[in-house]
Parts: sequence; structure tokens; C-alpha cells
Amino acid sequence: MSRIDDLIEQYAPDGVEHKPLGEVGMFVRGNGLQKRDFVDVGFPCIHYGQIYTYYGTSTTSTKSFVTDELSKRLRRAKPGDLIIATTSENIEDVGKAVVWLGETEVAFGGHTSVFSHSLEPKYVAYFFQTESFQAQKKKYVSGTKVKELPFAGMSKIRIPVPPVEVQREIVRVLDAFAELEAELEAELEGRRQQYAYYSDELLTSGASGAWTTLGEVCTSVVSGGTPLVTRREYYDGGSIPWLRTQEVRYADILDTDVKITEAGLAASAAKWVPQNSVIVAISGAGVTRGRVAINKVPVTTNQHCCSLVVDHTRVHYRFVYHWLVKQYGELRSRGQGNRSDLNVGIIKSFPMPLPSLEEQKWIAMMLDDFNALVNDLSSGLPAEIEARRQQYAYYRDRLLTFKEKTA
Repeated sequence: MSRIDDLIEQYAPDGVEHKPLGEVGMFVRGNGLQKRDFVDVGFPCIHYGQIYTYYGTSTTSTKSFVTDELSKRLRRAKPGDLIIATTSENIEDVGKAVVWLGETEVAFGGHTSVFSHSLEPKYVAYFFQTESFQAQKKKYVSGTKVKELPFAGMSKIRIPVPPVEVQREIVRVLDAFAELEAELEAELEGRRQQYAYYSDELLTSGASGAWTTLGEVCTSVVSGGTPLVTRREYYDGGSIPWLRTQEVRYADILDTDVKITEAGLAASAAKWVPQNSVIVAISGAGVTRGRVAINKVPVTTNQHCCSLVVDHTRVHYRFVYHWLVKQYGELRSRGQGNRSDLNVGIIKSFPMPLPSLEEQKWIAMMLDDFNALVNDLSSGLPAEIEARRQQYAYYRDRLLTFKEKTA
């Protein structure tokens, strides 16, 4: 920060001018370009949807290409131009931007605008990520289901314009933050690959001996029930934890979002599930069906959850949990009916290896430690990455906030 402060004191001691984007550059709307136009090799192009999902602050290459013939009919951006997504289904993504820093021009299509300007390219891109830009853009976003940010509105958004020396130093500092985050993400991806490998190795090593089924190593395998939602006395003032499928998320369950009363429990098929059981979502939209969790407190569940109360003299509950995490795809493939739901019978007959109890405990401990490193949001690499992102956001907004120069 001292280097930037020194530069501001040297070049802008009286403050920094804030100008509308329309005064420091020009917006051009894109045309055409659909996903079906992509080819394996050709002229580089950027599709608006890729700005949300694929690109970061800047890029020197593209994910997609179009034929040379089509590229001649499309608008093109020059190196240093900012390519902006002007349409999105949510307000967060509309206005996202990427700087094109390739050696040639790049084609862009509809639902995008290009901002050609005379400022430091990545300085402008970083400004588009700030709270100041987000707050200003909201005044010009229109639409309900589909959000649009016309460049007529963007032209009015004010950007601080410090001397180019200051712009370049800000870019240098923020690039360093981004590089550190990228290194951490690369390390996390490597650790995830290691986790997948060792998970497979450890659980497969246990598969070389005796086999059993989930039903044979559990004292009970049961689904739950749902009290009538129209009977408020079954819910109001309730204190009994009642678990729903959307809360089964590969994690320890310490509480539930919904509670039921004793009357609700008595009137439904819900049953108490002792702690350290393994709970499987047997139905649910999307990726929910087949997910597992462990309840660290006694709970009841709805009918779309199947609870495995394990026989602790034969199996370690966390070994069963890790086995089902690994077998997610295989378990889902056994679903039945129009919705491919699972049921108690399918769960009970599902096979699993049965190494010694001591070996199960050791495998579970190893996988727990590795899982915390690569997936835990409160510890391990994900927590460090999140801390770096918050630090980056703080310094980005601070670095791009200037005292405005008065006339």
C-alpha cells in the first residue's frame, strides 16, 4: 500500500478524477454467435455465457473458435478491450467482464458489449469487480426473469481515473493476490485427485476379503415419515429434530432446520434414529438422491430418508459412510420407478466389503483426515482459499477507492 500511497502523493496529491465510463471509452454491442457455431479450430471467440463460468479477470486465449468466414460477420475486440456480459438470469452475473489480452483480435457475439478505452486494461477489469461498480450498476439493470445491463446505463457508471502509474501498481498488487489464489486452487485440485486415489485404494483394499450387505451389518434400516403439514400442532413449538433430504449433504448433522412435536411424532411414521447412524437420501431432485450424512445427535427423518443404524460390534459407522460416498453413482443407478428412487430394500441389499473392525476404523480415520484437508470449509485448503478471497476483495475495493478531486 505504501508504494501506491507514494505514487498518489506524487501524481495526484489533490485527489483523483472520477469519470463516467462513456467519457473514457466506447461501448460496442455484439452480434450473432451461438454455441452451435463453435468449431474445434478457427478464429478465437468469446461467448457471453463463458464469461460467467470459464474466464477470470483476463485471458490470452479462448475456449472456443468459429470459422474464419463467420468471424468476418461478427464484431471483434482488440487486445486490451473489455468484453462484458450484458445479459444474465441473475443480477450478480450481469456486468461480469474479462479483458482480452491475446495477440490477435477476438470475435464476440450477442448479449455482450465491448468497452474500448485508453486506461490500463486490467485496472478496468478489476474495477468491474468492486463494490462500487456493483452498487452503481444496479441502478441500470432491467428485467425480471432475464437481467439486462445496457451500455447506455454502463456509460454513466463512474470510475476513478488515477495516473497510469497508479493503475499499473494496483494491477501488480491485485495480480499477486490472484496468483496466490490460483496456486492454492491448483494445490487443492491436486489434493482432491490424491483423495480420490487413496479413497479408492483404501476402500478397495478392504474389498479383497469378506463381503456383506448393509442390511446384514445394521440393527435396523428404516425410512421415516412426515406429519401432516396442515396440522400446525405437529410443528409449532416442536423440539424434536426432523431431517429432510435436502439437509443430507455429506456432513455431520448437528441439528435440523425443522422441528416437530411429540404429537407429530406419534401421528407419523417418523422414528427416532440414534446418533452415529448413516442416513441416505433415497429420493430428491438433481444430485440429492444417493447422498449420505451422519447424525451426531438423535433425529427423526421424513420418508425420503433411509437411516442405517449400524451394529457397532461389526462395522464402524464412518467406514460405512465413506463406502457409500464412494459408491454414490452405483447406488443411484439402482433406483426404481419413474423417478429412479431408492428404497429400504435396495439399501439393505447393497453390498459392502467387511474388513476387520480395526482396519475399518483406520481407513475411516485416514479418509476423515484427507477429507478435512480437501473439503472442509472451516479448515484445510478450502478455508485458506476463502480467507485469501476475502482478503483479495478487501484490498481490491480499498485500492480502487480514491478521494475524488474537486473542481
